[in-house]
Amino acid sequence: MRKKNIIFSLLTLLLVSFVVVGCSSKQTSEKTTVGTPTLFFHGFGSSYHAEEQMVNAAKKAGVTKESIIADVTPENKVILKGKFSKNVKNPIVEVNLQDNQNGSSKNVLAVIKKLQANYKFKKINLVGHSFGNLMIANYINENYADKKMPVINKVVSIAGHYNGWLGEAVGRSGKIVDPKTGKPDKFAPGFKQLLGLRKHYPKQIKVLNIYGDKKDGSKGDGSVSVASAQTYRYLINNRAISYQEVEITGKMAQHSKLHENKEVDKILIKFLWGK
Repeated sequence: MRKKNIIFSLLTLLLVSFVVVGCSSKQTSEKTTVGTPTLFFHGFGSSYHAEEQMVNAAKKAGVTKESIIADVTPENKVILKGKFSKNVKNPIVEVNLQDNQNGSSKNVLAVIKKLQANYKFKKINLVGHSFGNLMIANYINENYADKKMPVINKVVSIAGHYNGWLGEAVGRSGKIVDPKTGKPDKFAPGFKQLLGLRKHYPKQIKVLNIYGDKKDGSKGDGSVSVASAQTYRYLINNRAISYQEVEITGKMAQHSKLHENKEVDKILIKFLWGK
């Protein structure tokens, strides 16, 4: 009789343990639902500080009250600094690359997966400056068919050197031979790598391409020519649901000043959030 009681007690204890563990796992797996996150990716040799003015401008415009930092290690491990509230409107993620010379699309993938592990959302917006745009473009080129990834709603490209920067031969001398399609006369190696987008650029994406011309005769922003930035149109190949270009001129059109430009802030905020 005593033996039966001991066995019964052990079985009861085991059952309770399963219930507790099950409840704990359920609580752990629950994700906070948020609105469409907008991810900002900085350029070569930079950091999330390059994104701060644009993010602060969005907050002042009443777009959102919340932003967090996604710190990416050289091994593509993502540490989220800060938390979003439930159902927060238009949350913003400032991406910071510890290895700020690593332009791999894996950075984009790692950040999105980390967000998916912690939050529930269906769509994302992507904003890039300089080589941040190449990370985004390559991410799209490599993951367009992955149904596990969130749908990309809007893309903002700022100072994108799709067909080379001024430190490359093609980036210096390349020209647009067909303004309607954005086709260049020469293809830089990085541009050739992105040509697959012409066949599978997601059709639901709305694209805004912002680039600078200092109007000093250089026909560019000091690092990227207008022609190189405009070749983004060729890669999209009329697939995106909408595509628009905005040229910024003058001293504040310089490459690194574009993300500190109040005119850019206004254009970006209106495009992304209608403010």
